[in-house]
Amino acid sequence: MARGNPFSNLFGQSPIKPIQEHMTKAQQCAEALMPFFELALEGDWKEARKQQKVVKSLENEADVLKKKIRIHLPKSLFMPMPRSDLLELLTMQDKVANSAKDIAGLMLGRKMAIPEDMAPAMVEFVKECIITSAYALKAIQELDELLEAGFSGREVQVIEKLISELDEQEHKTDVLQVAIRAKLFKLEKDLPPVDVMFLYKVIDGIGELADRAQKVGSRLQLLIAR
Repeated sequence: MARGNPFSNLFGQSPIKPIQEHMTKAQQCAEALMPFFELALEGDWKEARKQQKVVKSLENEADVLKKKIRIHLPKSLFMPMPRSDLLELLTMQDKVANSAKDIAGLMLGRKMAIPEDMAPAMVEFVKECIITSAYALKAIQELDELLEAGFSGREVQVIEKLISELDEQEHKTDVLQVAIRAKLFKLEKDLPPVDVMFLYKVIDGIGELADRAQKVGSRLQLLIAR
């Protein structure tokens, strides 16, 4: 009985499709962070633990897919993009899922309470960072169309516009992060120092999710430019 070609099984007719599937999984992981965060704000750590397992499971699925792509992506492809660029793009995408997992793990491990005065701003911050990742996914979903267009024409303009919107969205999260850090600074004297330290780590971790999503766009932009 003949064995199937592992490249064909994974990639079908396009080496781009698995990259898109991986970013979709990374975005699902990011989106799963929101219900976890809401449960954490409520102090419902029993349900939060269940949701953290969802985040972790999605990150594991993204990791498995990443490893399959790395193993089976041929060293030479008849297309206008180097294998190394695709692998670098994959790494950037994977860091989005990793960020979501790390945030949930840190908050669950310490059962972190968010000060009431900060809660609304933190919810908005998390939502906007997840939206940033969604912009990155939207850009990646255009990659197969770009390939079909031979990296030229209108499709280049479409992706460049999406990347520009992604950059603007990431900047929005930067502004929110600065405002939240300022809020925490005002509350520091009334909170245990260790709690303050870990709150800053959570804020930075959430911001890093958006930053890593923006880097997906930056890597895609470099790929287009070559």
